[in-house]
Amino acid sequence: MRTLATVAALLFASAAFAQTPAHTASEAAAPIAAAGDWSAAKMKGVNVYNEANDKVGDVYDIIIDSQGRVRGLVIEAGGFLGMGTHYVLVAMNSLKFANKAGKTTEGMTSETAREWFPDRAVINVTKDQLKSMPEFKY
Repeated sequence: MRTLATVAALLFASAAFAQTPAHTASEAAAPIAAAGDWSAAKMKGVNVYNEANDKVGDVYDIIIDSQGRVRGLVIEAGGFLGMGTHYVLVAMNSLKFANKAGKTTEGMTSETAREWFPDRAVINVTKDQLKSMPEFKY
């Protein structure tokens, strides 16, 4: 009787393993950050300059839509110690990014060194124009 129970247990166990679905390659492969990708966490605080090389603000936040696409960056303009600070949402296509002062590019850069954030962002507005944009409210 014990032998029959052991054989039955082995048969059921092998049938259960045979029905376990195999993982596909797409499920098993982990995403890999490509060269030039930036960390959203490290983007906070990146300085924002205008074309005249005047600092106009800092990256305060990144806004992502429900589909996972970046809508824009919240730029913190003006203020001192949190007083009088003005937040504006700026579309990504209105910004250029640079890994070195004086060298700007639109979108990603092709530097060989692995950087997780750009050195600076550049926008074609003055500090006063940035402050006059509609305020972004959370």
